[in-house]
Amino acid sequence: MAHIIVVGNEKGGAGKSTVSMHISTALARMGHRVGALDLDLRQKTMGRYTDNRLKFLASENLDLPSPTYIELPEIDAATLQPGENAYDLRLTAAVETLEKTCDFILIDCPGSHTRLSQVAHSLANTLVTPLNDSFVDFDLLAHVDSSGDKILGPSVYSEMVWNARQLRSHAGLKPIDWIVLRNRLGAQNMVNKAKMEKALERLAKRIGFRIAPGFSERVVFRELFPRGLTLLDLKDVGVKQLNISNVAARQEMRELIKALNLPGVTVNF
Repeated sequence: MAHIIVVGNEKGGAGKSTVSMHISTALARMGHRVGALDLDLRQKTMGRYTDNRLKFLASENLDLPSPTYIELPEIDAATLQPGENAYDLRLTAAVETLEKTCDFILIDCPGSHTRLSQVAHSLANTLVTPLNDSFVDFDLLAHVDSSGDKILGPSVYSEMVWNARQLRSHAGLKPIDWIVLRNRLGAQNMVNKAKMEKALERLAKRIGFRIAPGFSERVVFRELFPRGLTLLDLKDVGVKQLNISNVAARQEMRELIKALNLPGVTVNF
């Protein structure tokens, strides 16, 4: 059985697709067979990223390890049985296709609540939630008082994860390993960062997730997208000397993969 990694957060702009592409490519570069799905059926940022990668590698005559990306298959509505949902069947069929050849399947969810995203969360062995270092984003996980110090209760996304955990429990499956990434950290607003850190630590104990460092805000991520590249590909495409920012970003990538604690994965970059 493939290990399923779901990258989810119902709020857009948290860096889900960047995280998804870097995790899936890092695993592929370490010798693992990786499949990828994009459940944002309109924007398909992850799908565009992988398509850009294939086109760029072909144009440069390069053969670099890459995730195997597939689209969700279409389902003939006339074949649906009473009570069946077409989106459920499309996701199930895609996962079954990738499971035949993959060690890991990474599923990139949309920045909104959809049926596909809900079902994907229930399939997750590992759930990765990138979170901008802001109480605007924190509100997706839990409501806080006006001081930002007291947690008033879980919010909509946490409740969806709870429901997914319940479904897995009733099915006799292993619990979801939920990791919240503190993404796009900046050097400013130290008071806000300290408050966010304390709030996340309190919430982690309350609803059960691990906290891991994500990526800092860097221009390089926007520059890599049109070619479908990741930080780990730079030397392979002719960048002889990495700048300080790129070296730091590679270290963040290394720490992220280590923090996921995925089965059979030894970080070797």
